[in-house]
Amino acid sequence: MALPNFPVEGGCSCGSVRYRLKAGPLTVYNCHCKDCQRYSGAAWSMSMIVREDDFEVLSGETERYDRTADSGNVIAMHFCANCHNWLWNDPPLPGILVLRAGSLDNMDWTRPVGNIWTDSKAAWVEIDPALTNFNKGIADRTPLFEAWSRAHS
Repeated sequence: MALPNFPVEGGCSCGSVRYRLKAGPLTVYNCHCKDCQRYSGAAWSMSMIVREDDFEVLSGETERYDRTADSGNVIAMHFCANCHNWLWNDPPLPGILVLRAGSLDNMDWTRPVGNIWTDSKAAWVEIDPALTNFNKGIADRTPLFEAWSRAHS
């Protein structure tokens, strides 16, 4: 699917937090780590890496929770202060955010190009071998950035 005209917007379930994404993401992928399964309440979470400069909060307040991920990294997670929807997190790498793709007003264009932490996926989940996949987490997301670029060039 083609990328939308940017900016696009999204927010939490109760509408308190609204944000704007001013440019396209660097990539979209699924994370199957146990933490993402717990926080999303699903078999995986859809992660969308965006440049911090391309993201702005328009309204509402968030609460921050620092958690230690399966990888050992400390991740700052941001939730709506009212409805507690998980909206984005700050990874250890500077200059980027990991936005929850499902929080966009329209996520039709956010087809994932890969998967990480496939070793901890739910047993019934089938991983497409044609995608860019990793058994564990990866510090360097360049292969996922390149896969996104190929899919949208």
